[in-house]
Amino acid sequence: MTNTPHLDRVSLPSDLKALTDAELTALADELRSEVIEAVATTGGHLGSSLGVVEMTVAIHAVFDTPRDKLVWDVGHQCYPHKVLTGRRDRMKTLRQEGGISGFTKRSESEFDPFGAAHSSTSISAALGFTVARDMGEPTGDAIAVIGDGSIGAGMAYEALNNAGAEGRRMFVILNDNEMSIAPPVGAMSKYLSSLYASPAGDLHKMAEGFEAALPGPIRDHARRARQLVTGAVGGQGTLFEELGFQYIGPIDGHDMGQLLQVLRSARTRATGPVVIHCCTVKGKGYAPAEQSADKYHGVSKFDVASGAQNKSRPNAPSYTKVFGQALSKHAETDSKIVGITAAMPSGTGMDIFGERHPKRMFDVGIAEQHGVTFAAGMAAGGLKPFCAIYSSFLQRGYDQIVHDVALQNLPVRFAVDRAGLVGADGPTHAGAFDIGYLSALPNMTVMAASDEAELVHMVATAVAHDSGPIAFRYPRGEGEGVEMPEVGEVLEIGKGRVVRDGSDIAILSFGAHLGESLKAADLMESEGLSVTVADARFAKPLDKALIRKLAKSHRVLVTVEQGAEGGFGAMVLHALANEGLLDGALAVRTMTLPDRFIDHAAPDAMYADAGLTATDIAATAMQAAGVKVAESV
Repeated sequence: MTNTPHLDRVSLPSDLKALTDAELTALADELRSEVIEAVATTGGHLGSSLGVVEMTVAIHAVFDTPRDKLVWDVGHQCYPHKVLTGRRDRMKTLRQEGGISGFTKRSESEFDPFGAAHSSTSISAALGFTVARDMGEPTGDAIAVIGDGSIGAGMAYEALNNAGAEGRRMFVILNDNEMSIAPPVGAMSKYLSSLYASPAGDLHKMAEGFEAALPGPIRDHARRARQLVTGAVGGQGTLFEELGFQYIGPIDGHDMGQLLQVLRSARTRATGPVVIHCCTVKGKGYAPAEQSADKYHGVSKFDVASGAQNKSRPNAPSYTKVFGQALSKHAETDSKIVGITAAMPSGTGMDIFGERHPKRMFDVGIAEQHGVTFAAGMAAGGLKPFCAIYSSFLQRGYDQIVHDVALQNLPVRFAVDRAGLVGADGPTHAGAFDIGYLSALPNMTVMAASDEAELVHMVATAVAHDSGPIAFRYPRGEGEGVEMPEVGEVLEIGKGRVVRDGSDIAILSFGAHLGESLKAADLMESEGLSVTVADARFAKPLDKALIRKLAKSHRVLVTVEQGAEGGFGAMVLHALANEGLLDGALAVRTMTLPDRFIDHAAPDAMYADAGLTATDIAATAMQAAGVKVAESV
């Protein structure tokens, strides 16, 4: 265990007030080591957390949390914050079943005033806390910490514009880890300390004098850094100043002296909204992370000494990789295919496509709304856009899917990754709702892959589908290990398939729970029941002929899906009711995710919690059939 004499003196942020500035610097080093050891045990978002260690210590040392509301954008950089806010003894349960979340979570601690896992929400939330304070609620200052990627998203700009117009006292700390001002930080620290230590003058004058107080070479470097993030040149005000904020920076986010001086001065003197621009290094202080291309953004368990990650060898290719490869292959012969992703090229397989077709892959940044309408424009222009976005992130572009794609019947292809439950990232990243929210739209075609071979067929189907928008969903992780086709088959729209014939009970599966459905059939057949298993393939349009056949030839029909209530099963019930097939002896059950958010755990454990195991499916079907369920089922 790391020697942590300073960190051992801190149970809560209030304990930081008793430490000297030098002791806070030493504590930050201990905190960094503590975070590394914890994430080595659990896996998680390491690089982003290491980049804000000093910032976290300084904020908690200067401000009065939890009365002052510290809002972390996205929240994947909150591990140091969790250590300092009473959760140190639980850090090795991070992202584990029954353990603490990998993001901020209101139900977990009063020091997490606003939960997050999606980007660009922090400034809006901080402004909300600020208004609550000004209307007499017992809350103090609000501090939003937002990264340079997140602040480029539309929601952040909307919040900045509103906050600047309101003119209320609040703090936005821009954590800029895309550029470094490392070469001159020592001299800059000295000048900054002298600049901000004086009690005289208001914050606006201090900010105006920031660059002027620096010697020539350092002043030029700071100006370049400021211009890179703000777009301001010459004597123009920064973007933030044009929006009504006072801008301070850029400062070195790893220099405790600078951070403390600036935060103390800002807290003492601010009367309106303030942006403090901090330059940091993602993965700071851990060589394997700093040297890695992704800065150890998301890691599995690893060896601290070497940085080697303990990644298990997959039994089958991941769905994401299969998608990227299949789309790339089609693009070799179809020059109209283009790819769009929203800051997640590797997460969606678009990096594979981009490597082979670099001029046809577009990463729009954290801007799902723009990405969807951008794709709609491409489709209107005659291209074949594939918009690859996680299910939970695609929710952010829903109005654009409705207004800009479906209403105009444009052939945008939506590759909906991370469908269903996703494991350690928990409910914030679960793809629970896309079946319902996409199938509700006129003109939309909705598919779900039951295995990786089906995904290849669905990519081919989407390439060939020019008559309107089409979406295909698939889960995170590795496939089923099935034999892969050389070339994808173009599926007949709205047609499912029967994969096992029976006569007593029919299971109609939509998506990647087909394997569990087949296991459930095995369990029931061991009890003497004859079971049909069908793969719906399409939620919209439904294969009504298949549904009708199953309903008329079986006494029980069970639908299974990796989605929320109101999805595929509900549409099957509508179809059965409209055809009068619910009026007879048919027993119908719909198995969906329950009407609650499911906490992080391994995916299998989450589906067990959701009641969607093979045993659950078998028990549901047998009870509907009036058959006594054996204890073994």
